[in-house]
Amino acid sequence: MKAELDPKVTDFFANYLAQRSTKYLWNDLSSPFFEVNIRVCQGSVLFPILSTLYLSPLLYILENRLKNLNIPISILFFVDDGLFIVQNKSFDISNSHLFCSYNILSKLLDSFGLVIEHSKTETFHFSRSQGIFNPPPLDLSLLGGLILRPKDSWKYLGFIFDRKLSFHKHIDHYANKVLLTVKCMKLLGNLS
Repeated sequence: MKAELDPKVTDFFANYLAQRSTKYLWNDLSSPFFEVNIRVCQGSVLFPILSTLYLSPLLYILENRLKNLNIPISILFFVDDGLFIVQNKSFDISNSHLFCSYNILSKLLDSFGLVIEHSKTETFHFSRSQGIFNPPPLDLSLLGGLILRPKDSWKYLGFIFDRKLSFHKHIDHYANKVLLTVKCMKLLGNLS
């Protein structure tokens, strides 16, 4: 597969990433111009676009490799935040699929010049079980990762999930934020 970009696009990025400078303003004070490192920072408006362009071939290869190995796993990515989803009644089989997928992903990322931040890797299990729920940890230490103990709740893209999908923790969290905001507004209202 060969893809070529329009010369206008490559010229834009060549100019955008070269000889950049910035200055800081604070009220009426202004600093002199400083040179900026040549890179696109995570907070840049271009970051989602460029990371999508860069990661799309990687995700395509990853999905094909998992399909060829017959690993039933779903993949969701939001910019650079990835999620593997496995559905199985056996924790051992689920952990095996996750281990294989993590291994393939880490090797692909390495070949693309990227790395996984192992410290940000988490595991979480949903369950319909009414009894004691004690899923086994996922040991990624052989791959340079951590031994992941499943969490009781999980936050993803602003939503807080619990194991039963009751959304009680999500509702409590945002209800408390609203109450705190109202209390702060009341305090600010009394300042006049």
